[in-house]
Amino acid sequence: MRCAHRVDQVRAAEAELMARLPEGTLMRRAAAGLAVTCARLLTRRRGRVYGSRVVVLAGSGDNGGDALYAGAELARRGARVTAVLLAPGRAHGGGLAALRAAYGRVVVEQEVGLADFSCADLVLDGIVGIGGRGGLRPEAEPYARAARTGVVVAVDVPSGVDADTGEVAGAALRADVTVCFGTYKPGLLIDPGASYAGAVQLVGIGLELPPAGVVALQHADVAALLPVPGAESDKYRRGVVGVAAGSARYPGAALLAVAGALHGGAGAVRYVGTAAEEVVRRFPETLVTEGGPAGAGRVQAWVVGPGGGEGAGRALAEALAADVPVLVDADGLTELARLGPGALAGRTAPTLLTPHTGEAARLLAGAGSGGDGGTRSEQPRPPAAEALAAARLATARRLAAAYRATVLLKGSTTVVADPSGSVRVNPTGTAWLATAGSGDVLAGLAGSLLAAGLSAPDAAAVAACLHGLAARHTAGVPGAPVTASQVAAALPAVWNDVRAAAAPEARSGRPGGTGA
Repeated sequence: MRCAHRVDQVRAAEAELMARLPEGTLMRRAAAGLAVTCARLLTRRRGRVYGSRVVVLAGSGDNGGDALYAGAELARRGARVTAVLLAPGRAHGGGLAALRAAYGRVVVEQEVGLADFSCADLVLDGIVGIGGRGGLRPEAEPYARAARTGVVVAVDVPSGVDADTGEVAGAALRADVTVCFGTYKPGLLIDPGASYAGAVQLVGIGLELPPAGVVALQHADVAALLPVPGAESDKYRRGVVGVAAGSARYPGAALLAVAGALHGGAGAVRYVGTAAEEVVRRFPETLVTEGGPAGAGRVQAWVVGPGGGEGAGRALAEALAADVPVLVDADGLTELARLGPGALAGRTAPTLLTPHTGEAARLLAGAGSGGDGGTRSEQPRPPAAEALAAARLATARRLAAAYRATVLLKGSTTVVADPSGSVRVNPTGTAWLATAGSGDVLAGLAGSLLAAGLSAPDAAAVAACLHGLAARHTAGVPGAPVTASQVAAALPAVWNDVRAAAAPEARSGRPGGTGA
């Protein structure tokens, strides 16, 4: 599991550790780990460190100091190192002295620095550290636009990326590799910042940190949560997921949601809706029931809304009245936005909302309306979806707090937030998932995991991981268009891949099919 901590938590842990260590020890630890990573990259790129051209972009403060000390270590190994000082009067004194002692070159003329930047084998981005806010300052902006031939290594966080949120408020320097110290930073795991970070490598420096508020599950974590039937399991003990989806206008949504649900670990899928004949023809193992959720019989979780059309409101009301977990998607979210958070008041079973940013905008507007069930024209104007996508972490947390529900915010980075503010992020997605029906597959998959016994945050995070992996498996390398049906069909293969890649104890699964 990748654990990410806020800047204030990192600062507090660093201060506590520095109080127990000789002065400068912590910075030298960080710089040593940074230099090792850079040396490996140079060796891979050129066959050796000796003679490589290295440029250090050094801003003020400790981040620039880390980069200067690492540059000094590379210079001692024979690299031709040039430090470009972007704040000459505030450069880190110790790091600058170490670089000069190793016969590194120092320049302050930005024209010279840009020329060196463009032809360097490796660039160390030490312009702005984890405390930086906003985009690059004017003196640094040209480096974000300049052509380059070498690899760019960011020190702790790419300059211009907000370490706490991943927001990019202006120009930022895109890295090929980011070396972070002590812990991951949320902005390295969440887009748009994650797209600037490249490959992220963690260097331990001995920090003692509190529990992380943002985590990213890895294969072993996902494998440990996958529901696996035991010797005494039957289809009902494994859980039954109800799917209320599809309409005359969108019959395919029912098929795709059921396809996702069949591969999610529950023992049976019960379908209600107008597409029963099509569902049974395509998936004869599905149980179908006339009417809505209220008359469907016992289920352990409901999926409501994909392609539901005008019937989504009734289906949502009936599902929410049941004392089981409910996943709300698509047209169900539109209805919930009209009703506001009051529609979920008094529920004791978990609720999982799965919006994209456009739906998130409507839900937030609905939360501002007071939940009086008024017409759309009476409700507040939704915030711009683009702004919400640029602040994904804050958006997911706002929604979870407003509706007192777990929220899976779909997008380039999937963000899962619960009402406490804890967040799980999923990095397995691919742009090829931006295709009609893929969200219906995800909804069915996550709903099935809920019925199998996973908590709402676990079900959301596991479903997002498998969904992304299935799209990657189908698209291949370098990547080709995929359909939602292909993503659903690939789920068994990636389920096996995740279990095979996990540690032996994770591969053994959890008996009884609860997965929790």
